[in-house]
Amino acid sequence: MRKVTLETAAFVVPAPVILLSCVGADGSANIMGLAWASVACATPPMVSVAIRPGRLSYDLIRESGEFVLNIPPASLLRAVDFCGMVSGRDVNKFIEARLTPMAGLKVRAPLIRECPVNLECVTRQSLVLGSHVLFLAEVVALHADEEVVEEGAVVLGRVAPLAYDPFGGDYWSLKEVVAHHGFSEGTMPGRAETGPATP
Repeated sequence: MRKVTLETAAFVVPAPVILLSCVGADGSANIMGLAWASVACATPPMVSVAIRPGRLSYDLIRESGEFVLNIPPASLLRAVDFCGMVSGRDVNKFIEARLTPMAGLKVRAPLIRECPVNLECVTRQSLVLGSHVLFLAEVVALHADEEVVEEGAVVLGRVAPLAYDPFGGDYWSLKEVVAHHGFSEGTMPGRAETGPATP
């Protein structure tokens, strides 16, 4: 099949749909819709988020050095889209999106009660990359609704999280399991067995 060369882009898709909550020095809280977030390290547990400096949340994170990553279920899609379309400079997104702020354990930034998974994060480094600044943050507390936890672990299908195509603008639902890591072991004849990759 012939390859077509396209305009260069960071086309790593899909991206997770996150509601990032943060708080300013004056105690005012904000929510931003975020897609450019990822796991950065296992030990200590760290995440990365890329944010444009023009965003209100960028200023609040720079002031406070902390934020919360809230993973919304598909049922919150309308609130998710709203939080990504309006600025916290103009509206109180907690009120307008009918989301409930909830105190965390380690950071001042509020959790979003309606999101079944919440990661309290403290920034450790920031890198100016160009259009975005990359914040590297340590996860200092992890919370989950009892209904989505089994044997001490979050069951992703119970969360029913969303994914986003930042290049096409579409939301996708992640609910169905199609396979488990390692299912192909020993089934690729003619190839050397190297074992599963270690993240």
